[in-house]
Amino acid sequence: MDAHSSLKWIISLFFVLVSCSTAVFAGPTFIYGGDFDLPIPDKPASGSSMIEAIIKVPDHLTIYDLDVGINLTHTNVFDLHIFLQSPIGTRIYLNKYNFKNEFFKGGGYVQTIFDDEAEIPIEQGTAPFTGRFRPKTGSLLEIFDGEDVYGLWRLQIYDMWYWDTGNLERFEFIVTVCEPTALSLLAIGAGLTVLFRRRRL
Repeated sequence: MDAHSSLKWIISLFFVLVSCSTAVFAGPTFIYGGDFDLPIPDKPASGSSMIEAIIKVPDHLTIYDLDVGINLTHTNVFDLHIFLQSPIGTRIYLNKYNFKNEFFKGGGYVQTIFDDEAEIPIEQGTAPFTGRFRPKTGSLLEIFDGEDVYGLWRLQIYDMWYWDTGNLERFEFIVTVCEPTALSLLAIGAGLTVLFRRRRL
C-alpha cells in the first residue's frame, strides 16, 4: 500500500472511530408536559382509585435518555403507586411501596425528578422528595431508550390506602436524543471506506 492509499485509509478509519465514540454523546433535549389539576381521590371501599395524566407528543424522536418530573400534593404519599406508560405500552413504576417494611409518613412530591443517573433511589428519599431520584429499584427509565417518543404518554397514579387525598399539579418528561452528528460521521466514514476499497480493486 503506497503512502497516498495509507492516508485515505487513515482518514476513513478516523471518521468511523470518531462517529462510534460520539454516538454515546447526548444530543438535544426536549421537554413535554405541563400543569395539571387532577384530584387524587381516596381509595374506595374496594379496589383502588386511579387518575391518569396524558401528554400527547407530536414529534418523532428516538429516545436516548428519559427523565420524569412531577409535582403533587398528598397528605401521605406512601399510599401512592405511580406508573409511566409509553405510547407503545411499555410501562414501569416510578415508586411503589411495601406496607410491611417500607411504611413512612410524609406528604407531597415537590419538584421531584425521576432520573436513572441520580445517586439516591426514591425509596431512600424523604418527602417531599425535592430533587433527583432514581425510580424504584428494579424499574429504571432506560427501558424506554430507543423508543419513538411520538404519541400518548400516560402517568397513572393509584391511591392504594384509605384516608388520604391529593392533587396532581404538574407532570412533564425530559427527552434527550442522540447527537445527530454521530450518525452523520458514521455515514461518512462508512462511505469513505467503501469508496477507497473500490478504488484499490
